[in-house]
Amino acid sequence: MAFEGLADKLSAAFKRLKSKGKLSESDIKEAMREVRLALLEADVNYKVAKEFTAKVSERAVGAEVMESLTPAQMVVKIVNEELTALMGGGESRLASPPSPPTIVMLCGLQGAGKTTHCAKLAAMLKSKGHRPMLVAADIYRPAAIKQLQVLGSKAGVPVFEMGTEKPVEICRAAIRRAKDYGNDFVLIDTAGRLQIDEALMEELQEIKEKIGPHEILLTVDAMTGQEAVNVAKTFDEKLNITGVILTKLDGDTRGGAALSVRSVTGKPIKFAGVGEKMEDLEVFHPDRMASRILGMGDVLSLIEEAQLKIDQKEAEKMSRRIMQNKLDFNDLLAQFAQVKKMGPIKNILNKFPGMEKQLKDVEIDDRIMDRTAAIILSMTPEEREKPSLINPSRKRRIAAGSGMQVEDVNRLLKQLEQMQKVVKQMGGKNMKRKMRLPF
Repeated sequence: MAFEGLADKLSAAFKRLKSKGKLSESDIKEAMREVRLALLEADVNYKVAKEFTAKVSERAVGAEVMESLTPAQMVVKIVNEELTALMGGGESRLASPPSPPTIVMLCGLQGAGKTTHCAKLAAMLKSKGHRPMLVAADIYRPAAIKQLQVLGSKAGVPVFEMGTEKPVEICRAAIRRAKDYGNDFVLIDTAGRLQIDEALMEELQEIKEKIGPHEILLTVDAMTGQEAVNVAKTFDEKLNITGVILTKLDGDTRGGAALSVRSVTGKPIKFAGVGEKMEDLEVFHPDRMASRILGMGDVLSLIEEAQLKIDQKEAEKMSRRIMQNKLDFNDLLAQFAQVKKMGPIKNILNKFPGMEKQLKDVEIDDRIMDRTAAIILSMTPEEREKPSLINPSRKRRIAAGSGMQVEDVNRLLKQLEQMQKVVKQMGGKNMKRKMRLPF
């Protein structure tokens, strides 16, 4: 996860502050020196790091902190607020013109994930009820058009292409098609280069001038650190970009680009790529990212992800069965399917406050759900509904059918029994009130 090193160093600095009672100016000065070094090691722009710590120091030496009963916590609060401000303050939405379609032009260097994230953005928009269309305007890179078509098929979104016609003409024809067919978003995948050159910029400027996109989003690879900031600055000077899509934020990156891009260009990070799957694109929330950096988790994003990916009818059905104390193996199987939609278990747990640090060196095998599901699927429908029927001979048959051991079957039966006991102790019908379930 990005910012892991930064989070550890900030945590260590704040831990030393918390070990003291009242804080002196020298304590805060020393802590801010550590924070500045941590930011620089995370590849944050030097000027940005210096200005950031100066702002925090100015607020931290005020009477509000010095006279506080919990001065260290007040410093953490200030750092959290300033980190949020540094990354833009709040989420930045896509433009919404009076009459559709909204034209979004994606640009960036080759290898930054431009084509992939063009399709990811289309998939996100489609999941929210929009009717996006992808436009293949990269006529130079071998197989670029085919790649976009394959990704568009995965996202269930139409792709407009005209082979190697001039990019401007392709875009014009695509917009006409979108108006005719009722597509409310047109996402243009423009050509990239291995490095910024005059020919690339001239083409992009021509598209901008003659098409008039409502959004110009720059795709930037977070793994490239300060180079990402330099690229963003150059593209902004030439095209006046409206926002940034930061890719590979889930990788082993120091994260400095996310903390520097907004400050250097003045343009917001609108989306973040957090994985390889089509659904692994998130709206960038500066406040939530700041909380994650400071080890406070990101429960709001987890809730939003659950609302998007979990079947509401299944959730209501499970709620009723819990309240009636009727849990069986069919319910467990259904829950595994829902959880798998949310992605790797470790990624889910990392969004809870304090868990990211605790799970740092812990390996969680996601296949454990598959192995457990194999045991359940080796049972007969009757055995799944009435686990009490499973005697020693049936256990041996289930173990053999799933490729597991009898001990594994016994462990699963015990776990279900314990779950049923917990539900019973919580009061069955009173469960809804105690858990404050919304349905």
